[in-house]
This record gives sequence, structure tokens and C-alpha cells, in this order.
Amino acid sequence: MAIKCEKFSSNKSKCNCTYEPCERKGNCCACLQYHLSNDELPACAFPDNVEKSWDRSVSRFIETRKSK
Repeated sequence: MAIKCEKFSSNKSKCNCTYEPCERKGNCCACLQYHLSNDELPACAFPDNVEKSWDRSVSRFIETRKSK
């Protein structure tokens, strides 16, 4: 069942996900649910240069945050 998102257009304009066939862009609830079910975080949790690697693992997130 698809979740309807009232802020879809606004969310999509801010989404930094570079995975082009992604069907969840702009639907943050669906995106978060998908990534958490795979022990990952969504693209928006990462800086652009890290997001491009598509390594959305929690360990990569922690590593990224430590370097700040």
C-alpha cells in the first residue's frame, strides 16, 4: 500500500538521492521505511559527496559524523 505524501513536491525538490530509478523520492515516510528495513539511512542523512557512493549503511553514517 503506497503512502500518500502531502509534501511530496517540496520533499522531492530537497532530495539529494542520486539513484535515478528510485520510486520513493519525495516520499520521506516510504524512503525511511525502506532504508531502515535494510539497516540503512536515506540519502538525506549523508553529505552529497558520501551519498554518491550509495553506501547508506549506519556504519558509514557514523564514520561520516565522526569526521566533522
